[in-house]
Amino acid sequence: MNMSNATNRTDADESGPEQPEARVGLRYTLSQVKRDPTALAGLAVIAFMTLVAFIAFVDGVLFDFLSDFTFFANLGIEQYLLANTFWVNPVVDGTGQILRPPVYMTNQLYPDQPGTWAHPLGTDHRGRDVLIRLFYGTRIAITVGIVATGIAMVLGMLVGAVAGYYGGWIDDALMRGSETLYAIPFLILVIAFMTAFGRNLTFAMIGVGIATIPTFARLIRSRVLSVREEDYIEAARAAGVRDRDIILRHVIPNSFAPILVQATLQVGVNILIIAGLSFLGYGAQPPTPSWGQMLSNSRQYMLPNPWFSIWPGIAILITVVGFNLIGDGLRDALDPRINN
Repeated sequence: MNMSNATNRTDADESGPEQPEARVGLRYTLSQVKRDPTALAGLAVIAFMTLVAFIAFVDGVLFDFLSDFTFFANLGIEQYLLANTFWVNPVVDGTGQILRPPVYMTNQLYPDQPGTWAHPLGTDHRGRDVLIRLFYGTRIAITVGIVATGIAMVLGMLVGAVAGYYGGWIDDALMRGSETLYAIPFLILVIAFMTAFGRNLTFAMIGVGIATIPTFARLIRSRVLSVREEDYIEAARAAGVRDRDIILRHVIPNSFAPILVQATLQVGVNILIIAGLSFLGYGAQPPTPSWGQMLSNSRQYMLPNPWFSIWPGIAILITVVGFNLIGDGLRDALDPRINN
């Protein structure tokens, strides 16, 4: 009889409402993000921008593929694609009238060129469709933001994890070496790197990634200093696990939460940085379209044709805000002080 009551109590305890909910893991994090309207708004913005970037990528591949064939070239495939609003390679000069305003607007310089639905956001100083160039600029912005952040995150995690795990002179050497990057102004460091190796988008991404390594290195080092004292790390050492395996399998995964939050925020920052470099002529080189380059080209037309500079500025703002909203949502989901 007593054993039966004990069994019933055990079953009630296991199925009762007071069973604590796990507050760790990917499933719990996703559930917290789904409840955050700001994170969902940021996710929707980034999903839309990623879709636009993918469409622009497919458009560019299709254009290059068709243009390589003499048969399609003889049929005037380039002229057809350039005349079409949604299938056009913005690298080639457009056939539209220059500085055509957006729909329902009047051009102060050219009053005989009203806005048209063929170019909903107008045309630039070479007659190219602004909307399509924004689409192609999205591909550049998303790519460089993610790649530059990935470079900084991977290298920064390795430097910070090794420094925090070993300590001593290794910690001093690695952290003092990474902190010397802080002594050099950020843009000057990136521009000097591009001047030495090449003024193109690839070296711009690498330069921005290297310049932001200390941000991730210092962040993960602060986490590793506490994680390395945990019991499971001591147990792994006692079991004879190599330090490299401990760092890669235990230390970094258990210190990754703040790195993920910082990475989402850093993508938006890097998009701003690359746009600034393109504005100065050190990012994407003409005729490759990028938002910073579009802003640079619009300077002399800003007063009579303000739309020329408004649209790329809005695109940069929306994309950066989207990544910041996702970062804020992840920070709230991964912060135990908020979820307790």
